[in-house]
Amino acid sequence: MPAQRAEWELRTLSEKRDRLIKVVEEKGLLELSAPVELASGDHSRFFVDGKRALASGADLRLACETIIEIANENGIEFDAVGGLTLGADQFAHGVALISGCEWFVVRKAPKGRGTNQRIEGSRLDAGTRVLLVDDVVTRGGSIEQAYDVIREETGATVTGAITLVDRGSDAARSFFKRVGIPYCPLVTHDELGIPAVGSEHFEPAATS
Repeated sequence: MPAQRAEWELRTLSEKRDRLIKVVEEKGLLELSAPVELASGDHSRFFVDGKRALASGADLRLACETIIEIANENGIEFDAVGGLTLGADQFAHGVALISGCEWFVVRKAPKGRGTNQRIEGSRLDAGTRVLLVDDVVTRGGSIEQAYDVIREETGATVTGAITLVDRGSDAARSFFKRVGIPYCPLVTHDELGIPAVGSEHFEPAATS
């Protein structure tokens, strides 16, 4: 028996999550000298780049396998996986490839030509069970937007929401608790050793 198992053979769910935390920390977490504005409007000296973290096919596969196992552990059944572009795209495609389900992405706005549709890929309808995915959540605006579009335009049932990283505002968790849907981030801000979004305090800029 080989002394070291191949990455693709991984292991227990706990081991996969531990490895994923290290991948995000080493490849996607940036500590900056000055705060930058995040998509949520918050400011932080820490930026989590989920796309850069999973640029390697092996790392993306690890994340998608972990998503599937987290879904199974929480009793989340789904026929299609996706969310708001671009944060959901890599997970939608990867999970579909591994699990055999269908994928979709939600445009941020109608494309303005052709069928003018917001949802591309799988044709969702009232009988479809949907798993929502996203990369980095701060206030949850993107994943909530995807939820609203899916419910209003297709009538599909959202059975769960899984994100790569939650920056710790509790907004997304509170939203999905309110609508009765399991919400499961793979990595939290605590596990990355960074402050929750909105909790940092900055000295005012010096004026001349």
